[in-house]
Amino acid sequence: MKKKTALILVFAMILMVFAGCSSGTGDEEKVIKIGVFEPLTGENGGGGFQEVLGIRYANTVYPTVEINGETYTVELVEVDNKSDKTEAVTAAQSLMSQGVSVVIGSYGSGVSIAAGEIFAESQVPAIGASCTNPQVTDGNDYYYRVCFLDPFQGTVMANYAIQNGAKTAAVITQLGDDYSSGLGAFFVDAFNRLGGAGSVISQEQFQTNQTDFKAILTNVKAKNPDVIFAPSSITTAPLLIQQARELGITSPIMGGDTWENATIIENAGAHAEGIVLSTFFDEAEPATDEAASFITGFKEYLVENGQDEIIPAVSALGYDAYLTALEGIKAANSTEGPAIRDALAGVSLVGVTGAISFNEIGDANKDMAFIKTVENGAFKFLMTVSVE
Repeated sequence: MKKKTALILVFAMILMVFAGCSSGTGDEEKVIKIGVFEPLTGENGGGGFQEVLGIRYANTVYPTVEINGETYTVELVEVDNKSDKTEAVTAAQSLMSQGVSVVIGSYGSGVSIAAGEIFAESQVPAIGASCTNPQVTDGNDYYYRVCFLDPFQGTVMANYAIQNGAKTAAVITQLGDDYSSGLGAFFVDAFNRLGGAGSVISQEQFQTNQTDFKAILTNVKAKNPDVIFAPSSITTAPLLIQQARELGITSPIMGGDTWENATIIENAGAHAEGIVLSTFFDEAEPATDEAASFITGFKEYLVENGQDEIIPAVSALGYDAYLTALEGIKAANSTEGPAIRDALAGVSLVGVTGAISFNEIGDANKDMAFIKTVENGAFKFLMTVSVE
């Protein structure tokens, strides 16, 4: 009888333990994971970090999301794709193994393209912040982006050059880099179309990790172009700019969105004066209420994290990509990738960089770029440009 009573007590205690575990699950914090797929090291590490800062700040402003009437905490899962296409695949696979519901990134079109198939096969949607090459979304139903594209950016810069008197151009691009070669090609097409066939009189290419551009620049100097367009990374750009000026090249030098980075001014020094670039955002011209709030709060966040308080455009895009991810999750009312992917197609919001909605390919409906120059060691807004 005593053994029977003891067994009953033991059994009752076991039931109480299981009951306690069961009742606790209802009170556990609900979490949804957003992957952050960015370069923190390598050639594009500086720009990638700026984009990550925008995403991290957005997470502090909007740390939760409602799904089916319940509040979920948003957890950022960060990986470093190291600015390398092979590493990008490994980083993407790591995110998939950690159960993220949606991915943000990447700074750098090449790594975004390389990882795109992984996201599609895993049925996890990705939202590019600043990856501008058309191939990122082309043929991939799981990739969206919140920035304008290189065909638009190349046309904007060709327009600007011609409107400022340029009749001939030289184009310098990085061999094998999807962003550099793609944007360069779109500029060539637009400049030759707007200025007449043969207006681009010199096209040069350089290798990844190349640091001596004197041979290329000597060829360019011999052609004496009215303008030089050299879309490249923030690692390469200061070297190109400095060596061009040291060789006595006086032609205006232009680049794309990657050039809006204080590192270029710091490393090129006085040689950076007068360079021209296109970008996505200007803190002096907040277009929305969200932008005004972002500018104030993000500057404080930058200072708190030991950064200069000048706001890079890619940080604003990272913030907008995060807002877009939240809108997709809310619209889907789900943590499942396919549902979020489907919902993103109909998302419409007003972010820091303007209104965001998507076309049938997943590209943002954007038609405006900001043109900036460097004056007295700082970026200066020149004008906005729209292309119909």
